[in-house]
Amino acid sequence: MTISTRIDRGIQRGQQIRITVDGESIVAYEGETVAAALIAIDRRILRYTTKRNEPRSLYCGIGVCQECRMIIDGVSNTRACMTPVRAGMIVKTQQGIGE
Repeated sequence: MTISTRIDRGIQRGQQIRITVDGESIVAYEGETVAAALIAIDRRILRYTTKRNEPRSLYCGIGVCQECRMIIDGVSNTRACMTPVRAGMIVKTQQGIGE
């Protein structure tokens, strides 16, 4: 079980939805990015590098560094920090350059 790191008091959220991450259904809120939804459940590793298989996570949060690339709805190298969640979305941790 993970503890949510979301700030819940005094925040007006979008509708609660569910997305699937590596086969696990998680709660997310409309208006937040994939990266924000994952960080909120303390999910830090978003991808692994090609050569050394090293873990990578959210770094810049503005789409520049490319460290948060994931496979989102079957599309490799999608920036999780720039992609809004939507109900039914399928997200996978990316290995190397993806599928």
